[in-house]
Amino acid sequence: MRILVSNDDGIFSPGIKALGLAMRALGEVYVVAPDVEQSAVGHGITVRRPLRFKHTASAGFGEVPAYRVDGTPADCVVLGVHLLGRPDLVVSGINIGVNLGLDLTHSGTVAAALEGISLGIPSIAFS
Repeated sequence: MRILVSNDDGIFSPGIKALGLAMRALGEVYVVAPDVEQSAVGHGITVRRPLRFKHTASAGFGEVPAYRVDGTPADCVVLGVHLLGRPDLVVSGINIGVNLGLDLTHSGTVAAALEGISLGIPSIAFS
């Protein structure tokens, strides 16, 4: 099983590191996350500038390929799918903080999972 891991807290967040490493037990994992925190950006996408997609070995994922994007969590999922191949599952998180009630509409963590769903890929958000 191929698993795309993303988040909204950024590539260097301890939550995504824990999630990415834990997902290795389920299959082939690759991480695509924002290069900086993108909390509360909702399901925004970048349309007026090119995005940078860069491999990073300094995020602490060991053998798991990790990439950072200067865009939103939804951008990360779209680029991950189109540049690295379609995964069988998208997982997003582990979020720092909580997403409750109406906060869900602003959550970049949830938006990454929703972007996976919009692309027809089963997706889970961890918050």
